[in-house]
Amino acid sequence: MRWRWSRPVHTLSGLLLICLALAGCSRGLVIDTSHTARGQDSRVQYVILHYTSSNSARALNTLTLGEVSSHYLIDANPPTIYRLVDENRRAWHAGESSWQGRTWLNASSIGIEIVHPGYHDTSEGRQWQPWDQAQIDRLIPLLQDILQRHGLPPERVIGHSDIAPQRKLDPGPLFPWQQLAEAGVAIWPDAARVTQYQHLLGGQTPPLAWFEMALERFGYSLAARPGQTNATRNVIAAFQMRFRPARHDGLPDAETAAILAALVPDSFAEISRFSEFTVPPAPTITLP
Repeated sequence: MRWRWSRPVHTLSGLLLICLALAGCSRGLVIDTSHTARGQDSRVQYVILHYTSSNSARALNTLTLGEVSSHYLIDANPPTIYRLVDENRRAWHAGESSWQGRTWLNASSIGIEIVHPGYHDTSEGRQWQPWDQAQIDRLIPLLQDILQRHGLPPERVIGHSDIAPQRKLDPGPLFPWQQLAEAGVAIWPDAARVTQYQHLLGGQTPPLAWFEMALERFGYSLAARPGQTNATRNVIAAFQMRFRPARHDGLPDAETAAILAALVPDSFAEISRFSEFTVPPAPTITLP
């Protein structure tokens, strides 16, 4: 006769629990999580948008096998959202960067790369490529989800050219920032406010020092690289690409000043302290 030896299931379960407990004790680490601090928020402070300037295959290869990475990649044909890095981990997409006084933004941002060629330089000048609406239709709900989960306002969605205006141009002047603003996932200057400031400026362009002050107050860094002389122009161009894409030559003008004043209203009254430029009282505008 063959004897069968068996043990009750509950005894085996008990042994498993004892083994797990002993394993924990052997590490000497016991953490009590019964208390939670009220003063906390997400480590994610910004969402940074990029284009890949390459096709899908090359972008996936670069972002998964190379040193550069991003949390998400939005492909084309068909538009597909890939998550390449978990949001609680740092991706290497921003590089040397600055926004609102924070630097090296990889540690505090989510990066979204979008498969897009960017531009082509031709004998007739630089030709920027249009955006695929289907990709934007995938991007908007992704941004809505990220902002909601991390408790971020729409002004925290920015472009690579905003945080690195001396080195980067993406997502470029054809990127539909206004459409994103209408969906609540970006910002756009109020048209009535811009018109009011244009009227008050009367075609006059404020001094360059005022532009520098207002751009820094908005979030840009004007730090130049060693020997660089066009740092301010690059920042103005980055601002224009985003908010006045029809002309983004980096030269200050009254229209750019009105848009900047609309986004940084408290800067308007300070124009006169940079020169003898006479500033009318800032308008009181009731927005809907």
